[in-house]
Amino acid sequence: MAITLNHTIVPSRDNQTSADFYCDLFGFEYLGEFSHFIVVRVNDTLCLDFDNSDKFESHHYAFKVTEQEFDEILSRLQAAHLKYGSGPSEAENMQINHHYGGRGVYFRDPSGHLLEILTVDYEIPPH
Repeated sequence: MAITLNHTIVPSRDNQTSADFYCDLFGFEYLGEFSHFIVVRVNDTLCLDFDNSDKFESHHYAFKVTEQEFDEILSRLQAAHLKYGSGPSEAENMQINHHYGGRGVYFRDPSGHLLEILTVDYEIPPH
């Protein structure tokens, strides 16, 4: 069996608001409360456990999506009047990128984490 990431804790100012945001924007499955977390299922092997926290650093979460999913998520970003951008330091220029022949966009969640959707994997040269 291949090793997979099962879950990760995502610190948030309000775990319910964050979980709802990810479910609404990405279409993730809302699983509900588990201990003091709010859990959403990303796919068959990964869940995000949102945890309330007063202090935390902004994290970066990148999600590979299909072309159709990209269009759907971008449409939801635009309908919600959320700022997005073509790069991590240009997350509000209201443009998308076309790296490696695909498309990508960056935006922030309600807690300030930098999110990314991309349709093509990065091309990392071999060692």
